[in-house]
Amino acid sequence: MSENSRSTENRFRSRSEHNLDAKGRLSIPSRFRDVLRREYSEILMVTNWQSCLKAYPVLVWEDIEATLLGQGKKQPNMGAFVRYVISGVTECSLDKQGRILLPPALRTDFKIKKTVMLSGMLDHFEIWDKAAWTTETQQTRDNFNSFDLSTLGIL
Repeated sequence: MSENSRSTENRFRSRSEHNLDAKGRLSIPSRFRDVLRREYSEILMVTNWQSCLKAYPVLVWEDIEATLLGQGKKQPNMGAFVRYVISGVTECSLDKQGRILLPPALRTDFKIKKTVMLSGMLDHFEIWDKAAWTTETQQTRDNFNSFDLSTLGIL
């Protein structure tokens, strides 16, 4: 298998709506579990971000930590960012049913009660409260023309 075909099938894509169970467990879609099993492990590092939770395969997360340790110290005010993001990190392993337990503190901080949206972001995925997701996607849609896609060669 070529590197290009391998890398394209092992990405988190698409979005899906899910309901948390009474204990706060989230069922990870099979297409995301397949990526984890093929490329990584069944361990996710879940952390708070700006408006949602981010779920990273542990290997991707370790690269982020290395970057923060190496380059983060060179940027002013990066300590506050590191403190915020690292304080929320929780290691979440998939159970036999392909679920992870979202910690109560993270659910509370992001007003995640029952219905969530999962959004693939290629090397990780996001976990959004459905109402926050709806607001975010509408803002993105409204500002779509502000993205300079031509510099990426997409247009």
